[in-house]
Amino acid sequence: MAISKVTELALPGVKVIEPTYFEDFRGYYCETYSARSLHELGIDDVFVQDNHFLSLKRGTIRGIHFQNDPAAQAKLIRCTRGSLFDVAVDLRKGSPTYKKWVSVILSAENRKQLYIPKGFGHICMSLEDHTEGQYKVDALYAPELDRAIAWDDADIAIQWPPIEAIVSPKDKAAPTLADSDVNFVYAP
Repeated sequence: MAISKVTELALPGVKVIEPTYFEDFRGYYCETYSARSLHELGIDDVFVQDNHFLSLKRGTIRGIHFQNDPAAQAKLIRCTRGSLFDVAVDLRKGSPTYKKWVSVILSAENRKQLYIPKGFGHICMSLEDHTEGQYKVDALYAPELDRAIAWDDADIAIQWPPIEAIVSPKDKAAPTLADSDVNFVYAP
């Protein structure tokens, strides 16, 4: 995967990756994943599962999702149709950036990808109807370790776009971070 640009965000390890697109009169070509290229960026996760989601309505929220250890997941996320307000939240107790978050707009148009390492939660909001996203994870789905934190947790205080939120019953019932059993610990 040829990479045009990498941007380190304010949370350590969270990166925006911009693959190179080769375009001509036929359209374009792009490698969306290359273990070799990511290794050159210091990302050595072995991705074992691809996930694909569709949000029918603008304002659909998915998250704050994560899997507890020992099945924590690193994620590589991209938007293939529409656009997403995509957020990573540091859930590592003892981290200097604990409870802090960063956001990026991922869209089919800007073709950016977001890399989120283990120890972080992930949440996104669709900014358009019929938005699709795809992401890779480096650990298989483990339902017994699957967790969510309230999307509107006041201690995290994500500043959402001014769009009415559509939230699933599961995410509406998610505990706050203070009441969750998240087991990530910061290891400098």
